[in-house]
Amino acid sequence: MPLVEITYSPELPEAKLRELGSVLPHLVSVAVECPEEPYDGDLQPGDVELRFRQPGPFDRFGLDLLVEVRSKWFPSRADNRQERVDLLRTSIESATGIDDVGVYLSLPVAAWSQSD
Repeated sequence: MPLVEITYSPELPEAKLRELGSVLPHLVSVAVECPEEPYDGDLQPGDVELRFRQPGPFDRFGLDLLVEVRSKWFPSRADNRQERVDLLRTSIESATGIDDVGVYLSLPVAAWSQSD
């Protein structure tokens, strides 16, 4: 289950952020899909968690959009992580028209538990 934090410029229109929120779960799922956690295209609540925030008054932020993805480490994910993050960035740009995008993919050794 990827956790995604989105930091966005205050100049980005709300409509763009809504659009991003609707396409990002699928785009992230495609980017981190692996044999250990295959993506079947049927996202359920809790499969991808999104958190949106604007930069704070003391943040140094030079992009229109920064997407930080944390997803559990698996060897198959780690082997081609640069390709995955490049694909996610170009997919976000294509889907939203936002062209000043940074994407950071972190694959920590982690565990997850969720109530049904």
